[in-house]
Parts: sequence; C-alpha cells; structure tokens
Amino acid sequence: MSLVMQNVAVVLGARRVAEQVSLRVAPGEIVALLGPNGAGKTSLMRAGVGLLPLAAGRIELGGEPPHAFGPRARALRVAYLPQRPQAIWPINVERLVALGRYAYGAAPDRLGTDDQAAVDRALEACSLMALRARRMDELSGGERARAHLARALAQQAPLLVLDEPTAGLDPAQALAMADVLRTEAAYGRGVLISTHDIGLALRMAHCFVLLREGRVLAAGDASALTPDALEAAYGRKARIEAGVHPYAVFD
Repeated sequence: MSLVMQNVAVVLGARRVAEQVSLRVAPGEIVALLGPNGAGKTSLMRAGVGLLPLAAGRIELGGEPPHAFGPRARALRVAYLPQRPQAIWPINVERLVALGRYAYGAAPDRLGTDDQAAVDRALEACSLMALRARRMDELSGGERARAHLARALAQQAPLLVLDEPTAGLDPAQALAMADVLRTEAAYGRGVLISTHDIGLALRMAHCFVLLREGRVLAAGDASALTPDALEAAYGRKARIEAGVHPYAVFD
C-alpha cells in the first residue's frame, strides 16, 4: 500500500498550512517528516489519511483518494496514530490494543483467533506482555505511548502514519520504538512518521522531507539534509555527523 502526495495544499481557516508538497511512501519504506513546530507536518498527515480536505493537489492511498473510502475500508488500509492519543476511560492495555481489530468486526470482548494473535503480536512487539492487564491510567507516559502504538500495529494495516510517536519518551524507549518500526517496514509496511528527533529519524528512516511553514525545503535520503537546508528550516547552523549512527549537531 503506497501513499502519494502530489503538489498538495492544505488550508486551515484562513491560513495555508501546506503548499505544493509532494512525497511518496512505498511499501517497506520509512519516510520521516522533519521541521520546526508549525511546519505543517500534522496537517499533511491528517490530509494523507482523509481527515482534512485538500485546497489543491492530489493524494492517493493505494491508488485511490483517501476520502473515497468509508471509515472501515480506510482503517484496513492505514493506521493513523495522532499526537498525544488519549484513552479517556479506565480500559486496560490489552483491551485498548484490541480496539485495533475493530475494522475486522471484532470487539475487545469478542476476539477471534486471528484477532487475538494480532493483539498478542502487537503486545510482544511493544514489550507490553507483562502490562497487558494494567489499566491505562496506571501507566507512565512512555508505557501509554507504547500501548497506543501497539493498537496501531494490531490494526495490521499496510500503511502506518504516526505523528510524533516518540514525543516524551526517554532515549531507550525511543530507540525501542524505532526498532519496532524498522521491523514493521521489513515486513513490508510503509511508515510515515513525524518527529523532532533528527538523530532518531536518521537511525530508522529511508527518506526525509524537511518542511518549514508548509513548504518542502529538502527531500530525499540523508544527503538532502545539508547544513544550508537545516539552517533554513530551524534558523540555526547545523550539520549531520556521519557514522554508524549519524546525528544532527546544532551550533
């Protein structure tokens, strides 16, 4: 399942939050959206899964526009994890993860064999087996973030769209989540992720789209993240230090 955006523009109220953005997420590929706050990353992701209308351009999800699908059909194609997702009732971890099976006709208290297997795999991938019976309101912020990611994984959609899933995680937790996403990509899932952690993005992503004020400043592999492009995006001199685990240095 591929996601294609071509010359996309998005308007919120009277403000154009994205303009002439093009990108592609192919199966087995991780694409990272980078840029400062207000760069348009969240709006692009929401438009990509059909939650915001386009002012111009086109988006295709597996060759069709996202709004062509109803909620269930869309959920079978793409799992979307917004910023700071909430569990607003005292549900336990396993039941939250089981909500990812809703598109298949399952419910947390009515899981078939395939549904339970998908839930167990997602719990295992996110190191949550020992916490499966714990209530969400009893968990740390990092544990809750892993539970919401597990719900998205249990959905078994071929495309993952994740808006800052590592925000608030400590370095070890963020690296563990990166490992999970690399594994999912190795299984053939496409992944579109937004993050402020450039080092983490360099560790896991195949392609990068660097944004500022809704426009693409650079796109491509890590070589596209030049010092000039990073300074234009963030307003600070910066460079990418190469190595086994490359990272960004800001002056």
